[in-house]
Amino acid sequence: MARRWEADPSALFVRRLGKSAAELDNSKDEDECPDIWQLSNGDVAVIGRDLTDHYRPNLPGGVNLGPDERLVVIPGNMLSAAKADIPDA
Repeated sequence: MARRWEADPSALFVRRLGKSAAELDNSKDEDECPDIWQLSNGDVAVIGRDLTDHYRPNLPGGVNLGPDERLVVIPGNMLSAAKADIPDA
């Protein structure tokens, strides 16, 4: 059975949503940079800490992770800073 949505690996990074980790004081150098980016096809890429193994046994009912999916965590202030760049549905 085909998935209803599939990530497109040919999509390109178009623009950062919100502010950089450095601007938000969430990173001390360029090696540790959580980020949120809009892709050329409208999808969103999130760079964060991979906590899949930690959270998998504690997921709420109805929340599932596929074998090729990862749960990443980003700073809350990063998502808040991106709010103005995220269009309403």
